[in-house]
Amino acid sequence: MIEARELTKRYGDKTVVDNLSFTVRPGEVTGFLGPNGAGKSTTMRMIVGLDAPTRGAVTVNGRSYARHAAPLHEIGTLLEARSVHPGRSAFRHLMALAHTHGIPRRRVDEVIELAGLTSVAGKRVGAFSLGMGQRLGIASALLGDPAIVMLDEPVNGLDPEGVRWVRNLLRSLADEGRAVMLSSHLMSETALIADHLVIIGRGRLLADTTVDDFTREAGGGGVKVVTAETARLRSLLAAPDVTISSSSAEELLVTGRDAREIGTVAVQHGVPLYELTPQAVSLETAFMELTHDVVEYQSAPADTERKAA
Repeated sequence: MIEARELTKRYGDKTVVDNLSFTVRPGEVTGFLGPNGAGKSTTMRMIVGLDAPTRGAVTVNGRSYARHAAPLHEIGTLLEARSVHPGRSAFRHLMALAHTHGIPRRRVDEVIELAGLTSVAGKRVGAFSLGMGQRLGIASALLGDPAIVMLDEPVNGLDPEGVRWVRNLLRSLADEGRAVMLSSHLMSETALIADHLVIIGRGRLLADTTVDDFTREAGGGGVKVVTAETARLRSLLAAPDVTISSSSAEELLVTGRDAREIGTVAVQHGVPLYELTPQAVSLETAFMELTHDVVEYQSAPADTERKAA
């Protein structure tokens, strides 16, 4: 488990991480999200002792990273896949890491096979593609069979098969009871993998919740209603703040009333309903809405760019 309490990091007069508290629990995949410049990388570096907090503290399985005698058995990390000597082979790189913790060669062979690197294990890392480098970084993170896995953009550069492999791998690690912390800009993948979300902006906590609760509370998706009496129900639900659209003869999309209200109105007036389903917004949409005011660099709308051209 990772526990951050009032974690703060300043560089001069610039506060990069600001009083940040959160927990990454065993048995869950926690998506660690935020716009560029939000402080994600700095937070992850503080977790493993690469940066020292200005204030606050963070523990890995109950103690600071530096106090663990064998940290690779506690937490495996992928923060920068290219931080490997380019002249070493993948096998030699992993063996060098293994020697620091007395990890046997058979474990090196296991993670090489797990990461799909068996055919290139003897090649120099400097000749690896971005995707192969990512696989090696994940193999390194898993080398100590750690209780916690923390990965920063693990699917960057991977092909669809590799993305699916990472997705299934992280799910299986969490199902084994490990704590998984995943930082990614790919909202669609995060929505498929994550159980929990920790979202930050300008170093501050914006949300600490489940994926389902976050997208549901974002609202805006409306409620899908299926009934044979759409015209009658439309008139019963009509109000200045209610929007009702239709994509078929028996289907309505109602915005401005929740499912409970719609169901109550239907029962009171004897309108049979065949479906009443809240339509949650996507994780990407909910994330964009939440972080709109804390994005460091705002892109111009597409129509504005066309006019400028």
